[in-house]
Amino acid sequence: MLLGSGELGKEFVIAVKRLGQHVIAVDSYEGAPAMQVADQFEVINMLDGAALDAIVSKHIPDIIVPEIEAIRTERFYEYEKNGIQVVPSAKAANFTMNRKAIRDLAAKELGVKTANYRYATTLDELRKSVSEVGLPCVVKPLMSSSGKGQSVIKTEADIEKSWKYAVEGSRGDIMEVIVEEFISFHTEITLLTVTQKNGPTLFCEPIGHRQERGDYQESWQPQFVSHEHLVEAQQMADKVTKALTGSGIWGVEFFLGNDGVYFSELSPRPHDTGMVTLGGTQNLSEFELHARAVLGLPIAEIVQEKIGASAVVLADKDGINPTFTGIEEALTNTGTDIRIFGKPTTRPYRRMGVVLTYGDLSQDVQAIKNKAIAIAGGIKVITE
Repeated sequence: MLLGSGELGKEFVIAVKRLGQHVIAVDSYEGAPAMQVADQFEVINMLDGAALDAIVSKHIPDIIVPEIEAIRTERFYEYEKNGIQVVPSAKAANFTMNRKAIRDLAAKELGVKTANYRYATTLDELRKSVSEVGLPCVVKPLMSSSGKGQSVIKTEADIEKSWKYAVEGSRGDIMEVIVEEFISFHTEITLLTVTQKNGPTLFCEPIGHRQERGDYQESWQPQFVSHEHLVEAQQMADKVTKALTGSGIWGVEFFLGNDGVYFSELSPRPHDTGMVTLGGTQNLSEFELHARAVLGLPIAEIVQEKIGASAVVLADKDGINPTFTGIEEALTNTGTDIRIFGKPTTRPYRRMGVVLTYGDLSQDVQAIKNKAIAIAGGIKVITE
């Protein structure tokens, strides 16, 4: 049972279907991307614990795979007690759905290096936290996805606007934010980390990415990281994922600054920046790795076979029944592929597809990235 049926869930369903699985896709609206390739679907509000219990009792799945944050994850402990495998684990899902739990685990319990941070539940508390952390600083809802509600406070005049934006962007019913020191970093990476039931923890080559409005716009692999910093990031990822327990792929995000590596965030599932792996950069995409890890199948190795980049295709307005122009022209380019997600509605900046470009390992990553950006810019979303 897949809880959350967006584009990442869709690719995961395809991966597990190839391994003979029966999938029930769940989301808050009918026609979500993963529902289009699953065997069955359910439409519920996953923040309604009773509704969640009802569909679990109805289908009695062997495995529950969360794909989003806004779920009554506290119910997962009971499901585990009843013999259902929760991915990666009930503990991991609960801790990582809330930035407070995962940050306190990393910084206070495990001693992993993070930015200085505070929490706030009111505008006045936010003002106090900002004064303690210092300007500039970053504000994020404790529960959100795809960067929603995140902003940078540069002056005191920004505080009230950032508070309102964070509350509006929060998912679930937690009205609390984290205020983080603004780290001066030269590189931001996602380190896809795979924990296995019966095997060592494995790491993909680092993925670089760029964000706007808190949401990823392009990603590329590999992102050069010094050996010293890569080992440091791998050790941090290994420590945090071991503490959270369970098997699956994790998107572990880091800032790399002149004074070392900072742990930022962690998602216990395929990561949006990892869509670059759909371009064949690795012998197994992040979704195929997740499928094997979830099912307890061995992963002999992860091999970087190509360089690659991804660039998102965005909608620019509200609409229904989207169609696309520019795909035929885009596919005249060599080393290029496209994924259209199949979302039935649009809104400004909604991610509707992704362009993938790739080349052999001797090519320049920057050129491959620029190619992806240019091609994605030529694809337009048309709606009714």
